[in-house]
Order: sequence, then C-alpha cells, then structure tokens
Amino acid sequence: MAYIEFDQSRPLDIVLLGRVAIDFNPAYSDVVKEEFKPLKDVHYFEKYVGGSPANIAVGVTHHGLKAGFIAKVSDDQFGDFVTEYFEREGIDTSHITRCTGGEKLGLTFTEMLSPSESHILMYRNAIADLQLSVDDVDAGYIASAKCILISGTALAESPSREAALKAAMLARQVGTPIIFDIDYRAYNWKNADEISIYYSALANQADIIMGSREEFDLTERLIKPGMTDEESAAYWQAKHAKIVVIKHGMQGSTAYCDNGEKFSIKPFPVTARKGFGGGDGYGSGFIYGLFQGWDIQRCLEFGSAEASMMVRANNCSDALPGPAEVETFIAEEKAQFGEMVARA
Repeated sequence: MAYIEFDQSRPLDIVLLGRVAIDFNPAYSDVVKEEFKPLKDVHYFEKYVGGSPANIAVGVTHHGLKAGFIAKVSDDQFGDFVTEYFEREGIDTSHITRCTGGEKLGLTFTEMLSPSESHILMYRNAIADLQLSVDDVDAGYIASAKCILISGTALAESPSREAALKAAMLARQVGTPIIFDIDYRAYNWKNADEISIYYSALANQADIIMGSREEFDLTERLIKPGMTDEESAAYWQAKHAKIVVIKHGMQGSTAYCDNGEKFSIKPFPVTARKGFGGGDGYGSGFIYGLFQGWDIQRCLEFGSAEASMMVRANNCSDALPGPAEVETFIAEEKAQFGEMVARA
C-alpha cells in the first residue's frame, strides 16, 4: 500500500536541506591502514563529503533517485570539492550557494578506537551551512520535488532555522511531503529549550519524522516530557505525520503508521569499523523503499541493512551502496544468521 503519495509528475524525487561538511577519517585502504588508535596518533587521513543530509542525498542517488540540495557552502576549494562531488554523483546543485562573509565548511575528524568505540572532533566556528537564509529557499524548487527532507541541524541557529521553517511552510503550501530527520548534534545547540522549540515547530509540519528516542525526548521536552514511543507517535500523527520512526540503537527501531500499524526491526549483525554513519544509510534505504511502494517492514529491513553496511565502512558517503548490494547483503546475512535475523 502507498503510505505516502508522491506526485510522479515532478522531475526531482527528493530535495534535501541542511548540513554539508567534510569528513577526515583515518586512512584505511590497500595503500595505508591506520589501525584503531587515538586521534592524536593518526598520521594519515582520507577526505570525504560528510554531513547527514549530504550523505543521504548520495545514498538515495546511488539507489537511482534524482536528488537536489539546498545549502550554503564556503567560497573556497572545499566548497568546490563538495559541489563538484555532488555534480559527479548526479545531485542537482542549482540551489547550493556560496557564503560571502568568509564562513567555512565544517570539518569532522573521526577517531576510531575499536569496533565499539569511536568519537568525532568537530570544527564548526563561523560555519557555512548555518548561513542558509530565507532568500535561498523558493517555492518553485520545492514544488519540483516529490518530497523534501529537512535536517534538524539546520534549526540550530539563525538564519538557517528560519530558512528551514520557511521550506517546511512552502512545502505544505505546494503539496510536497516533508521528511523531518531530527539529526541532533549536541555541539550545535545553546540550550535544551531552543531544541524543543524549533524541533517541535518543524515536527508539527512533517509527514514523516525519523529519530532516536533521545531525539524525540528533546523535541517533546516542552510539550510532554517522558512520552512512550506509542504516545509520541500518536501525538505527531494528530498533527500531520503519517509515519513516525523511532530508533533505539542496538535494540532496533519501530515505524508507527497513522493507520494503527507498527513494524519493528533489529540491526543486522556486523563487525563495525565506526559507530556512526548508520543513520545515513538507514535513511537512504528507508526512503528508497517508500519510493518503490514497498510495505513498511521491507522498508525497515532495507534501511537497517544499509545502516549495518555503513558502520562497517570507513566513510559515510562514498561507501553508500546501490540496491543490488543491499539485497546481496540481506541474503548473505539471512543465510548466515537465519531468516528472522533483523526482525524485532
């Protein structure tokens, strides 16, 4: 059944709004292998495009969807790097613009200590992505897409938060379904009240909300603290949400549909290289499944598989798989661990 109606006459499948950054990961290739160690001891790094919405844009493109992006990037060679990378991937960059005040793209240095422990060191002062303004968002571009994904990181500061909220309002005006990926990053925010105010304002408009239990708790802090998953789903479905996806890490995730159905999944077991990047694969796979008209259980399975594939990879963008790779992974995992390996 179709849980979300997409206007098939529109040329873009999805437009994403939010953070573009650059990841520097300890090198791990046939040429150089930095084994698990503290960041201070790493000598060689590999450079990748990063930032959750940017990675999801790459992921859905690898699945054959047509994506566009609304963002601000630095007016330097790092800005060139990310826009040229997007263009090679086939992502529309017509609404990615350059900063004029010297703001720089965020840099993320990753520390990989073990398969179960990793950390990130962020440089986000005078950051480019949060310079996105209301002038960078127009109804025509949003109306050209079958859906829009807005990252919660874009709500952390002005003028980006107003641009994100404008995009949501225009999306409702032109009938473009809204996916809200809560995407909480503690280093962006000044206090808990701001988080709840702006997250809830966007969640009020969204057709699909995706986040961890912690992220829903932050969103609901000024509404009703301590809601259960079922209460959260019912609350947002009383607004506009048709699907609410709540994640519990290694315990799995559940999608609540506005028709009363709910579906759960557990992660596929893998040996991890890092503890992040899984959410980007999860989002890419889940959204792809929705576009294929799959039932929600299969969407969850596909997203969960892609998440597991990404935590074992050394980066969060280049390694995003195509659909055939994900199907092969699922088949291999089920052959090794049993048919019900990922089902909660």
